[in-house]
Amino acid sequence: MPDIAIITDTASDLRTELREQYSIQAVPLVVRFGKDEYLECDLPLDDFWTRTQQGPPYPGTSQPSVGMFEQAFAQHVEQGKEVICVTVTSKHSGTFNSAYAASQKFPGKVTVFDTLSLSLAEGYFAIAAARAAAEGRTVEEIIELLGDMQARIHFFFALDTIEYLRRGGRADSVMPLLDRIVRVLNIKPVLNVVDGQITPMGAARSHAGAARRLLDEIAKYAPGEMLMVLHSRLPDEASNLAQALAERLDFPRERIMVGEIGPVLSCHAGPRVIGAAIVQSEV
Repeated sequence: MPDIAIITDTASDLRTELREQYSIQAVPLVVRFGKDEYLECDLPLDDFWTRTQQGPPYPGTSQPSVGMFEQAFAQHVEQGKEVICVTVTSKHSGTFNSAYAASQKFPGKVTVFDTLSLSLAEGYFAIAAARAAAEGRTVEEIIELLGDMQARIHFFFALDTIEYLRRGGRADSVMPLLDRIVRVLNIKPVLNVVDGQITPMGAARSHAGAARRLLDEIAKYAPGEMLMVLHSRLPDEASNLAQALAERLDFPRERIMVGEIGPVLSCHAGPRVIGAAIVQSEV
């Protein structure tokens, strides 16, 4: 077993089998419905949507506590391991701050890395770190690898509605522009993630149009080391987009990571989201 443990958070949306395959631990974020709180790992996605669609109180989220990260770190440090913790972007979540604060209890033993990304794109950072650790690379080498990957990852997604983003309050800086786009033109906003910040970049009139826009944007950055497709309640559309990406970029379909975003990100993105990301191949 590697002497370096890899920890992420549940905003990475990694399936259980992937976490187990790479020995990645995920610290859960929290979903709230009024006074009721759930760890994301304990809230089945179908149950989340059933309760969300029942109306107020609408769901909210919060980062893991410092204590939850301390507990996760401690079990590995006590085994003599070093820890690398990769987190969801600090631009829209306090998760990095919680993890960093917890790391101060283990000087020289825990390194926290802000992926400036989210969902499966964040998850791929954890996988890349786990692979490097299994190869025997040092913490410093792995952090350098992750930093290099930040410049090569490009992430785009389309929303069906901006109401969840508005309620979540995590993208207030872009809401005035999104309001104008959606209200005046009645179209679906297309956004990307730039330096960890969600940024409007265009619009589409339908899910099919959004998928075509995502395909075109991803193709600009080919060839790819990895491709990812994410969705919320759109499994068929996600599968179709993955197939289109495989054909357009000549990338093995079976290697494309496809998954549904979990309750935490769904709180802010809403249903009927489609997204794609590419990690450009190294030059």
